[in-house]
Amino acid sequence: MLKPVGDNIILEVIEQEAVSAGGIVLPGTAVEKPHRGRVLAANPSYYTPTGAFRTSEIAPGDVVLFGKTHGTEVKFEGKPYLVISEEFILCKEPI
Repeated sequence: MLKPVGDNIILEVIEQEAVSAGGIVLPGTAVEKPHRGRVLAANPSYYTPTGAFRTSEIAPGDVVLFGKTHGTEVKFEGKPYLVISEEFILCKEPI
């Protein structure tokens, strides 16, 4: 498994369903880019570029929402992942 560096987080993107709430099947172009993910790996603490020590608010297993334009898509062992900085995590879903 990938190991994040600094405040980076490894996410497994949760795909949006292609069916509307009313049961209408949406074409591929109408489906928004996913912006939810399950945290697979995150550092419990890290140093910022200025040298400050921070404790992460994100832990493996959390489901988070992130900015649609943030993160870098990577493939590892044939599976897609998103590497994103903790600063671009908008919120966590309640457990």
